[in-house]
Amino acid sequence: MFHKIIKRGHRRVARSDVDFACPLSAKSSASDFVVCHASRGVAQQPQTPAAEAERPHLDIFENLPTFREAAAVDRQDLFLRKVKVCCVRFDFTDTLKMAKEKDIKQQTLIELMEFIQSVSGKITEANQGELVKMISANIFRELSPASHESTCSENVESEEENPFFDPSWPHLHLVYELLLRYVVSPDTDTKTAKRYIDHFFVMKLLDLFDSDDQRERECVKTALHRIYGKFMVHRPFIRKAINNIFYRFVYETGRQNGIAELLEILGSIISGFASPMKEEHKVFLARVLIPLHKPKTLATYHNQLSYCITQFVEKDYRLADTIVMGLLKCWPVTNSPKEVLFLGELEEVLEKTNTVEFQRCMVPLFRQIARSMKSTHFQVAERALFLWNNDHIVELIAQNRSVILPIIFEALQKNTQYHWNQAVHGLSLNVRKTFMELDGDLFEECRKQYKGRKAKCTELEEQRELTWQRLAAAAAAAE
Repeated sequence: MFHKIIKRGHRRVARSDVDFACPLSAKSSASDFVVCHASRGVAQQPQTPAAEAERPHLDIFENLPTFREAAAVDRQDLFLRKVKVCCVRFDFTDTLKMAKEKDIKQQTLIELMEFIQSVSGKITEANQGELVKMISANIFRELSPASHESTCSENVESEEENPFFDPSWPHLHLVYELLLRYVVSPDTDTKTAKRYIDHFFVMKLLDLFDSDDQRERECVKTALHRIYGKFMVHRPFIRKAINNIFYRFVYETGRQNGIAELLEILGSIISGFASPMKEEHKVFLARVLIPLHKPKTLATYHNQLSYCITQFVEKDYRLADTIVMGLLKCWPVTNSPKEVLFLGELEEVLEKTNTVEFQRCMVPLFRQIARSMKSTHFQVAERALFLWNNDHIVELIAQNRSVILPIIFEALQKNTQYHWNQAVHGLSLNVRKTFMELDGDLFEECRKQYKGRKAKCTELEEQRELTWQRLAAAAAAAE
């Protein structure tokens, strides 16, 4: 009995060295896959001295012929055998462990890519299923613990300084490339492939946007974009799944690594929307895109978000009012860098706005712009005054100067008299001169009103001071 146990130990391979994920049973799912990750501790299985002394040979890594060497009738069987070789997953925390087998798998992945891309690369339906299982076994795995920790602006900066690189990337990027070539291949029939690239596969792919490795997020972005383009049946599901990720990010977790990449995909999707815009797309704008301005990490994905927003205005200019009012509701109060981003985005939206939509939101809009112009943070004040460098915005302001100038006149006057920054002082003088040239009478009227309000405030202040003096005198007499 003891000798039988020892022999079993010789035949068994430690799971920390290698993991066989294929062939999978019909009931297997990608959610059962676990991979040894560089950031996560590797579970070591206890081994007997005999097992450590003699590691068994892996028959699956036998020398397989290339596709060119094999006869045409044998290539499908050879394809399946090579897929099974690539189902084996390794521990990459030790580069020397099973180095030969890792090289064989890497070369096999390259051969599979070349075969799919070749003229004779059409594979059978059964082999397509095994191929997708192999891809799932490699990429659908448990991510590093860092992906599940709370993220703040400080953490974002440290991630940019010290980016994470997955040690298994030499194999992972080949698997992603294999998935991409399978999806875009003209020999891949959509009706057949959708049995394997299904909703479950898409959901697991979306989970990988939370990877800490930016290279992987880029690969996932490209793959999902191609799947969206080829599988029309999946498009509503993909949009809804992305919306749910944004909802969790904004209202629950406040943390997700792949927001920028997801917004890049949405940018290309939105550019393909037909006009007039469907109601579901307008709801998406109001309930998803605009609330994405709230998180503290806005700077990490603002360029992509701003592009999506401006795409909506280009498709339907009537949405400009909705966007401007939404931005005003999310306006930052104490975060100056974020306020600079908002002002830049406002300029892009206003540049595509017509007079009617501008008039609907100009009063609350320029009340906020006036507050930004008076900001003691010179970058905020500068960015607000830069709006007058845009010819289209100046034209809109000129058409509605009788409403806008009284709102911002006080901010202009205080900047020209009291602002500490010389650049802000100079820009305020230029804007003031622009209004004087547009309508001198209106400017003089606003100046009179401003002087009247200032005199009234001075009078009230003097009365308040006099009242306090009387109270102080009365209190002194009572003593």
